[in-house]
Amino acid sequence: MNKPTKIVLASIFFLLVSIADIYAIIVGNSEIEMIAKPLITTSLVILYLLSVAKPNFWYVSALLFAFWGDVLLLFQDQFFVFGLASFLLAHVLLITVSSKFLQQMSISRILLHSLPFLAILGVLLYVIYPNLEELLIPVIVYGVVISVFGVLTFLVYTKERSTENAWLFLGGLTFIFSDSVLAINKFHESSEVLGITIMITYIIAQYLICKAMIVKSK
Repeated sequence: MNKPTKIVLASIFFLLVSIADIYAIIVGNSEIEMIAKPLITTSLVILYLLSVAKPNFWYVSALLFAFWGDVLLLFQDQFFVFGLASFLLAHVLLITVSSKFLQQMSISRILLHSLPFLAILGVLLYVIYPNLEELLIPVIVYGVVISVFGVLTFLVYTKERSTENAWLFLGGLTFIFSDSVLAINKFHESSEVLGITIMITYIIAQYLICKAMIVKSK
């Protein structure tokens, strides 16, 4: 089997496990979700490794931490903090990767690009603050880290408006949206629609970032 065929099969596998996971959430089938959800990041690791000659160690590590985050969050409240920590480390690694795509930036430019993300974080914390209790500090730390990732992707895109940088920026933005909906669903008002939205946007975000990283790793 040649390499292009393997890449196509890996892409199809990613699509199938993503559909299976969304289906499981819609019908409330936890058995299917337990199998399908961890396979989302697993399939992206396979797709990425097949697509590049020299993989980026930090990006692969970020996907592996996201994998453990997905597994831990399957257990809801029992391992929520550990799942949050896994995704925190995944975003720290994504920040490490994204920072390599930037040359030196002025403080004023960084602050200007940070404003929309600070506004989003501020509004979100205002909405969910009454129900955070002992999770206030972990949620704030996580919110700051993912916002930094978003700012970096925005800076990378405005510095060079290439297709892969657009994918990276949209992936970062979608990831922030997905996590914001997750926070609202957990700490403000839970609903089935929000649960489905979280997973769809999460899958889109991971795929867009992966597409960007494939191009940038070639």
